[in-house]
Amino acid sequence: MLTKHLFGPALLALTTIICISAPAQRSAWNLPPPINPPPPTRELIQDQTAAGDLKGKVTVKDGLLPWDPIPVTVSCNGKPAYTTVTDAKGGFGILPSQIPGEVSQQGDRERQITVHFEGCVVEAVLTGFSSSTLTITAGNLHDTPEIGTITLTREFAARGTAMSATSKTVPADASKHWSKAGEETLDHRPDRARRQLEEAVRIYPGFAEAWYQLGTLQLLSNPHEAQICLRKATTADPDFVPPHEQLAGLAVQQEDWPSALASVGHYLQLDPKGTIRIWYYSALSNLHLGNIAAAEISANKLLAMDPLHNIRNGEQLLAVIQARRTDYADALAHLRSCLSYVPEGPDSEMIRGQIAQLEKQVTKPK
Repeated sequence: MLTKHLFGPALLALTTIICISAPAQRSAWNLPPPINPPPPTRELIQDQTAAGDLKGKVTVKDGLLPWDPIPVTVSCNGKPAYTTVTDAKGGFGILPSQIPGEVSQQGDRERQITVHFEGCVVEAVLTGFSSSTLTITAGNLHDTPEIGTITLTREFAARGTAMSATSKTVPADASKHWSKAGEETLDHRPDRARRQLEEAVRIYPGFAEAWYQLGTLQLLSNPHEAQICLRKATTADPDFVPPHEQLAGLAVQQEDWPSALASVGHYLQLDPKGTIRIWYYSALSNLHLGNIAAAEISANKLLAMDPLHNIRNGEQLLAVIQARRTDYADALAHLRSCLSYVPEGPDSEMIRGQIAQLEKQVTKPK
């Protein structure tokens, strides 16, 4: 399964370090699957009428929204403090219940968001586009939850792009199938969407975004075919960024660490800022290849971009890396930090077991 290959191997290095040998103990070091919140739906956002909830919208100047959710970041004092994504219509929400370190209560929502977000800047993040910004004001917090609209404008000098230029030259027949595929996707009919995309690329083989979406639809059901489609997307448009992230993920799934790093490298050449997944794949691949310094840099970039820990085991991965560096105190600090946001259950119990094992290593006589 995808999660087994993506996340299971990451803590084997730490297992070796602390000399766990029994199979039952070794299995306890598997990383849990990441917890990635689904994009908020328009209906969910409209239902959030309690004091303190904020909502906004993202549009693309002179263009349509991409199929993939657009990340939205709230930065306070120059650092990301909160992240969310758009729904299919560009709507997004900022919810007090997801503020790091806070437990939301109905009567306390407005206080939480006021304390954390008044004066903070909201912007969208889309490779190849510049974003207008919105500032969260006291008026937003007390009078209206609508903070406004963020506009994305294409940067024609940018090297990489999240929206392929090949889409502008699509013949009418292929465009019709592309639009129909989008409708089928929104209606949760992936098989019908796949057939429409197959027809679109048959008519227009240079349709990079159609190849990309066709590959994305097959990531779990047919990874080999997905890889073929994603590579065709990169061939059709070498500056199109999203396929490289999916190719990196597929390589990690197959534990092909050199290929994963190659795809990460292609992505970062086009978009040096990276994404949380790109930095996770980079950290994990570098760890397995013994590039500990590079792994640490990537893991720290991941944590800086992911204040809500959407990649839930990113900090655990950094703990593994620090343990490889024999910085056991820092590794323990990160594992203990994980307990502040991982819900009670099997995952938190596993982390406590990891802490106990590492504590034995730290206190073991030399």
